[in-house]
Amino acid sequence: MIELNPQTTQPVVQVKNLAKAYGSNVVLRDVSLSVAEGSVTAMIGPSGAGKSTVLRCMNLLEQPDSGEIVIDGHCINAGKKTSPKSLAALRRSAGMVFQHFNLFPHMTVLRNVSLPQERVLGCSREQANEKSMELLKRMGLADKADQYPSRCSGGQQQRIAIARALALGPRVMLFDEPTSALDPEVGVEVLEVMKELASTGMTMVVVTHEMAFAENVADELVVMADGGIIEKGHPGQILKDPQHERTRRFLRAVLER
Repeated sequence: MIELNPQTTQPVVQVKNLAKAYGSNVVLRDVSLSVAEGSVTAMIGPSGAGKSTVLRCMNLLEQPDSGEIVIDGHCINAGKKTSPKSLAALRRSAGMVFQHFNLFPHMTVLRNVSLPQERVLGCSREQANEKSMELLKRMGLADKADQYPSRCSGGQQQRIAIARALALGPRVMLFDEPTSALDPEVGVEVLEVMKELASTGMTMVVVTHEMAFAENVADELVVMADGGIIEKGHPGQILKDPQHERTRRFLRAVLER
């Protein structure tokens, strides 16, 4: 098991007054949140609430219109140009796992995990392969190292994507609905990996519709609707006694599916 830093109360992620619009379509309105080191924050809400956009702004895959993002001491201010060096440092600190796996189909599983280490961290191929095999073993995928992604199931491909992100040694992992493209039975495999990561003290922000994961694993639950945060707090409290009518409607819709 890869040991991580013990949990502290210091925030690894701070988002302040984040706003984003595409023309007249306002996607985010004054979003602020703080994520303590070693904690898991789950984000829920209806489709189009802005959850994925928050994550994409954190990793600067989307440029916010206003606000500030601080991840592991790397500060991004909307409207100010970010240097390539600062962008690379930010993305090393914030590993991202998407709904779809974004693996290179023409490379083996091992090469998919090793190449970013060589390009981003300057590791030798031997060093990268050694670390990659350690992570693939941890994911239960050592026997897939020499295969191509197309020979792996969806759940296996998502675990490969998690291994690839972890290989860069991030301080926080961002998960954008990592099980939504998977069959429920296969998604359980990915959720188990995420639970194991949380147990090691990895700081995580997870956009999810998996209510059991949010309730049992997350330290804080953030509910979004119409581009803003409408409620946040302890998952058990919000799920059992939501204060906002929009939260109640969303939870009823999810639980009645």
